[in-house]
Amino acid sequence: MPHTYTRPFRIRYYECDPYGHVNNATYLRYATQAAMEASADAGYDLEQYAALGTVWFIREAGIEYLRPVKYGDTLNVKTWVSDFRRVRSRREYEMTNAATGKLAARAYTDWVYLDAATSQPARIPPEMAAAFFPEGAPEAGERRPPFPEPPPPPPGAFSAVRRVGWQHLDMEGHMNSAAYLSLLEDVVIDAAEYAGWPMSRVAEAGFAIFARETRIEYTAPALMGDALRVTTYIGEVTDTTVTRHYLIKIEEEVVARAQTLWVCVDVKTGRSQVIPEEWLLDFEAQVADQASGE
Repeated sequence: MPHTYTRPFRIRYYECDPYGHVNNATYLRYATQAAMEASADAGYDLEQYAALGTVWFIREAGIEYLRPVKYGDTLNVKTWVSDFRRVRSRREYEMTNAATGKLAARAYTDWVYLDAATSQPARIPPEMAAAFFPEGAPEAGERRPPFPEPPPPPPGAFSAVRRVGWQHLDMEGHMNSAAYLSLLEDVVIDAAEYAGWPMSRVAEAGFAIFARETRIEYTAPALMGDALRVTTYIGEVTDTTVTRHYLIKIEEEVVARAQTLWVCVDVKTGRSQVIPEEWLLDFEAQVADQASGE
């Protein structure tokens, strides 16, 4: 059995969006905080890592949103390490509504162990693996699949530029992993407005587009003052869902890429509904040609 840690989070008012739900990026903030506390509970707090001269860097994260949680709810975040590789480790999370006992979200973060001075990968010491797997670490399974390749962007892909500010940075001076999710949400809202669908029009139409799953890969750190160009477009479309892709660059260097599965929901019932035809027509220029991506 791996070392398991549970951290309760009482949902605060400022963590909720206009729908009254916890904001999507906040789940990753909860996961990161729970991971830091779990590591300390296993004997590896920030002071220990400083003594070792090492840090962990999130390489990839994924979240599946199952049920909304609201202001005043308590979310129990249970976390454990599922494996150690030579320089990488995956941590899993189950986020449960304390009042109902129902699973609200599940997530994972894939971490790379780095030398703090060089930012180069460092081998995970066996005593660390033993701390997180007191009964013995499992053998590494099959190689993890690569981040899925998106279809080529259409000519109408939407792009926007955002600059990394002080408020976006973590303790390492890098753009915080959760700040990327807020950035993606911000740019999607701009892309929708550009297509003729500001949030006010969506509200008047009686539906909403909620995130069902998000997956993001971080390939290089973004620093204070960096100008991030975010390009986003739609891939697969079904009756009730769209998959949106994102590419984040600093000049020509890719620093992150992501994809989100969005579902169309009737605001009154909270149930999924067919995407309005007029919405699809207005977003047509932002939809990739799926045939060209095969």
